[in-house]
Amino acid sequence: MVEIISVRFKNGGKEYYFNPNGTQFQVGDGVIVETTKGTEYAQCVRANSMIDEIELTAPLRPVVRRAAPEDLRTLEKNREREKHAMTVCQQKIAEHGLDMKLVRAEYGFDGGKVLFFFTSEGRVDFRALVKDLAATLHTRIELRQIGVRDEAKLLGGLGICGKPFCCSQFLEEFQPVSIKMAKTQNLSLNPTKISGTCGRLMCCLKYEQEAYEDLVKRAPKQESFVETPDGAGTVSGVNLLRQTSQVRLESDPESPRTYHNCELCVIRSGKGKRPEGYVEPPLEELAKRRRQEEGGTALVSEEDSLAAAIEAAFPSRGPREEQHREEREDRRPNRRNRRRHPKGEGGEPKHEAEGAGERKPREEGGDRRPNRRRRHRTKGGGGKPSGPQE
Repeated sequence: MVEIISVRFKNGGKEYYFNPNGTQFQVGDGVIVETTKGTEYAQCVRANSMIDEIELTAPLRPVVRRAAPEDLRTLEKNREREKHAMTVCQQKIAEHGLDMKLVRAEYGFDGGKVLFFFTSEGRVDFRALVKDLAATLHTRIELRQIGVRDEAKLLGGLGICGKPFCCSQFLEEFQPVSIKMAKTQNLSLNPTKISGTCGRLMCCLKYEQEAYEDLVKRAPKQESFVETPDGAGTVSGVNLLRQTSQVRLESDPESPRTYHNCELCVIRSGKGKRPEGYVEPPLEELAKRRRQEEGGTALVSEEDSLAAAIEAAFPSRGPREEQHREEREDRRPNRRNRRRHPKGEGGEPKHEAEGAGERKPREEGGDRRPNRRRRHRTKGGGGKPSGPQE
């Protein structure tokens, strides 16, 4: 076992192990360490701890000392010098007419070297630029070409989620991201929605990829022929997060039903056709596959849960209210019948002789509204027919 502390040279950078030489450090303490680039200032992100020597990939370098107030002033002075170096370098790039974009300048802690980061689409011959900068700044010059993802990590900013870039906050190394991850997670393949500010695929696509790959292994493929508790059918849709699938049953293909993946038995994966010679088991045997809750009751389908939610939001009339409504309708008189049949004594409708008030339907020759012109021609004086009677 070896005692170490973990330090970081800049926000979002990689952590490095150093030997504390018996000195106790706390998280957030400034330390001066010796690196291959010379003396550097770093910040402790992990206090003294013991690790196995197998985890070490290189010999430990000792910590020079704890950072003093003078070291912090030197650090602030270097930050001011970096601003001046950026201005000078941008002027020299414009004078030499180089196709490069300057991103950042960093001075070493001892001030003996300045490092410039830049981006470019191709290779750049900057030998003349280095000589001109060395003569102006009177220090060693180093230019390093980086990619657009490294540029976003150095500059920082806010992503489309509203939070700071992951690469500038906690990502130590960039993980490879592919368009296949977006397809596996059923995301929109619109480049503006799955790309970060740097123009590359978002690093967060990698975070949940393993979980989605595990869910894909448990879920049936599209157009698979499966057995359900209600019969055999074909998978028409898969919801990976809910672990459910939509199935078009052979008995009712027009209305797909939703089942949990544990209720399905895949007969043919991804083919969509009924296998030759396949005999569907009886429904009693298929019903045993229906998923049960912990209490032993069957799960409620989405349609039933939706109906229950609607009933809770808009409760229907109870049996007592229905009875009162029917009684009020019975008490209400029918105005149309009251006009045709005036009430007599006792409130009963007054009729003439039986059959006198009946009307013949039209198909039997009767007419509700007789033609007055025809009646006037056929009737004589006194309301009797003028023609001969049989």
